[in-house]
Amino acid sequence: MSQVSGKVLIAQGGGPTAVINQSLVGAALAARQYPQVTHVYGALHGVRGVVNEEYVDLTEATTHNLEMVAQTPSSALLSTRDKPDAAYCHKIFEVCQAHNIRYFFYIGGNDSADTCRIVSEESKNAGYELRVIHIPKTIDNDLRVTDHCPGYGSAAKFVAQAFAGANLDNRAIPGVYIGVVMGRHAGFLTAASALARKFPDDGPHLIYLPERPFGKDRFLADVKRVHDEYGRCVIAVSEGIVGEDGKAIAEQFTGGEKDSHGNVQLSGTGALGDLLSEWIKSGLSIKRVRADTLGYLQRSFLGCVSEVDQSEAREVGEKAAHYAIRHNQDGSVAIRRVGDYSVEYFLTPLETVARLATEMPDEYINSEGNGVTEAFLRYVRPLVGAMPMVARIQAPLVEKILHKK
Repeated sequence: MSQVSGKVLIAQGGGPTAVINQSLVGAALAARQYPQVTHVYGALHGVRGVVNEEYVDLTEATTHNLEMVAQTPSSALLSTRDKPDAAYCHKIFEVCQAHNIRYFFYIGGNDSADTCRIVSEESKNAGYELRVIHIPKTIDNDLRVTDHCPGYGSAAKFVAQAFAGANLDNRAIPGVYIGVVMGRHAGFLTAASALARKFPDDGPHLIYLPERPFGKDRFLADVKRVHDEYGRCVIAVSEGIVGEDGKAIAEQFTGGEKDSHGNVQLSGTGALGDLLSEWIKSGLSIKRVRADTLGYLQRSFLGCVSEVDQSEAREVGEKAAHYAIRHNQDGSVAIRRVGDYSVEYFLTPLETVARLATEMPDEYINSEGNGVTEAFLRYVRPLVGAMPMVARIQAPLVEKILHKK
């Protein structure tokens, strides 16, 4: 297929991440190097901005400005939770035709990949040359095919550091601490809390993921065992943990409210942490129990970014431009892990990523369902990068005089 002259349109969808702008800038700057690209547009508010023709001309932005944006967390083009159906995607295609847009890059998760798939099919059916590339992004790390998702490493680093701090606090003034982490169906982000451990008695001592059913009796038995051993207990729990009936426990607190994708809301409340705290207080008679819901802090926390995540997010954006403009291809950019540790990039068909998500593999979860394995730690460590140092006082106890046994 011959190369076609026209405009590039880039949009960002779904939840922001700390490195999503690296992908935006990588795609924009790479696209600006091709002579057949007349303009590079950015759509405000994702696909909603696409259909409403709310664009900024990134061709006019200075390289310095874009590089500063690349270092800034959250979606610089703003985002949307709209989930386009076929009619919505037809409008996207019509706007692309009207503006002579020949390259459409959408940065997002599996629903964004599905949008790309439908728009690509529209263009082919109409005989209009439009290259459509999905650029992966999600802190949930639940996209299929790719080894991991840009955005996950930085969010995982935040979670690990948050639990490292909570563990230090909990060791100073013992009790039970519960941290509720994002994750509807995939427990990758909650599992990253395990990187907080340095010493044998460090928390989180218990980690609960949505891939395993969660039972009250087993939970209380786990907490009692840990508390009896250490005199304290730090717990990481996914917001999406499900009961024996397969339903998310948090659903009972949200009134059945659903988002635009039909998912019952799980976040926006500390009720899950409060429930688990009450179970421990009443069931185990432990008085000092505290719970936090990390919430939106995980997604775009300034100053807690994985360098590996930054560079890979940049490269998937650059690769999107090369695949579409130089090679005239549609697809989703994916990451393959090679060596220990390096990666290579490849293009996978849009239908292999669209709609469906993935979960934590069984080999990453311990047999008791309350922790992770060494295999997961080997998987996640390179994505997070260097962690802050934690130290303990190394000095002998002074012999007692008045309180000798």
